Amino acid sequence: MIDMAWLSAMFLGAGCFALGYIIGMRHSSPTFLSNRASGVTETIIDGKKRKGANQPLEVERLADILEDFKMVLVVRNDLKMGKGKIAAQCSHATLGLYKKLHNRAPKALNRWEMCGQVKVVVKIESEDDMLVLQERAKSINIPTHITIDAGRTQIAPNSRTVMAILGPADMVDNVTGGLKLL
Repeated sequence: MIDMAWLSAMFLGAGCFALGYIIGMRHSSPTFLSNRASGVTETIIDGKKRKGANQPLEVERLADILEDFKMVLVVRNDLKMGKGKIAAQCSHATLGLYKKLHNRAPKALNRWEMCGQVKVVVKIESEDDMLVLQERAKSINIPTHITIDAGRTQIAPNSRTVMAILGPADMVDNVTGGLKLL
């Protein structure tokens, strides 16, 4: 005779599996559309088109040949954020860059994780200086993410607070190496 507890557990497990499948299908990856005439691929994210968002990044290719990957978090010193605010903004920047790279550069993320998820926090004196660093990173094809604060607590709305940059250690150092630790 079949044990009723075992049978209940089996049906419960099947139900959980089905629920997980349904949720996964509802939150699947973005839809990709191709514009055949121009050869440009667009991604629809939250109803907005983003050109080239599914193109692999240069950092993805480098993950196969270079060993040390790290993330540097560049914090604006001129905003005079408290320690807790800095911690929260650094968390937002880390997660923002991670989400950006999840589909476009999974090998790069994996390499970074295999290197111990190295994170270094440095300071910069102004928003303009941060934007110059971001342009330098873009010029050598290193991905960045800048966190923009909502302005509900310590600082003005829409303030750029922290920039995250991830890639091969020597290339990241080429962008952020002159900055002091926070």
